[in-house]
Amino acid sequence: MISPPRALITILAALFSAYHLVLALNSMQYPDSVGPVIVAMVLYAAATVMSLWPTSPLIMPLWMAALNFAVSLVISILVLSQLNGQAFNGYATWSVAAVGTLLTITVVRQQAAFAWLGIAALAVAVDIWGGPLAVFTTGVIGSAVWVGVGHALTRATARAARDARLFAVAEREAAAWQAIQDAQLTEGRHRLDQMNRVAGPMLHHIVESGGRLSAEDRRECLHLEGAIRDEIRGRHLLNEDVRTEVLAARRRGIDVTLLDDGGLDDLTDGARDRIQSRVAGEIARSQADRLIVRTGVDDSTAAVTVVGLTVSDDGSAAALGSDATEDEVSQFTEISRE
Repeated sequence: MISPPRALITILAALFSAYHLVLALNSMQYPDSVGPVIVAMVLYAAATVMSLWPTSPLIMPLWMAALNFAVSLVISILVLSQLNGQAFNGYATWSVAAVGTLLTITVVRQQAAFAWLGIAALAVAVDIWGGPLAVFTTGVIGSAVWVGVGHALTRATARAARDARLFAVAEREAAAWQAIQDAQLTEGRHRLDQMNRVAGPMLHHIVESGGRLSAEDRRECLHLEGAIRDEIRGRHLLNEDVRTEVLAARRRGIDVTLLDDGGLDDLTDGARDRIQSRVAGEIARSQADRLIVRTGVDDSTAAVTVVGLTVSDDGSAAALGSDATEDEVSQFTEISRE
């Protein structure tokens, strides 16, 4: 379905083309034989209808442009061959303006090479028929001007369309960049708020004590440092219950590691809350020495895996003269996505 602007242009071009056929009918007394003129009229009408067909693509196919060039040459020969180049012919030279119209349609549909070849062929045909003066008196110059104007407007429109596409791309890129900047700013503010909430009281205590911290304060600083690290690496694993239980576990001496690899990104808030509640419960009941909580990969049925490791030293390592210890899995829980 063509747009209204193209429909309007198509109608105007069709009316202008039909006007040439009216001129041809009104000047049938000038040709020596009307047969070739009628054939030229039929060829011109057929080529015009094909060139202005509403459902045809905006860019004219090469075969159609070549056909228009051939039709322009043929109708010029058919009409001019029946006229006396040295006599007054009235509107019997309608073919010159008709060829100009057909070639203007060709250039507007972005086949400029064939249009200008057609103008050159028209000028040569008229020059051979009526001499150099006929090129100026029969409308060849006017046809060339119409093709030139059509060519200039087509190029200007193409440049405007290209610039519009470039501006649209630039606008989308700018919007994407702005969205990224806003997201980074929001994320940064969120991180700062979390750090202030977690570490603020301890920082005030450090200032008030002049930097003189007890052993308990130093251990608490390590726990808070781990909590800040969790905000970066744990992300969707965390809610207030999980934060509370992780801090309590660390205070019990458990080494807790939270790793969010993106396995919870596509879940709903309700599903994520359910999983976080299970994670908080698993951490609360853990008696392991080391606890690793990690989200599953996208194709895994488990949303989160909780693994507790207990340091095992039955004396065999010492008997062998080694300080090495082994970790045994004392807790293993997979929390399903469903």
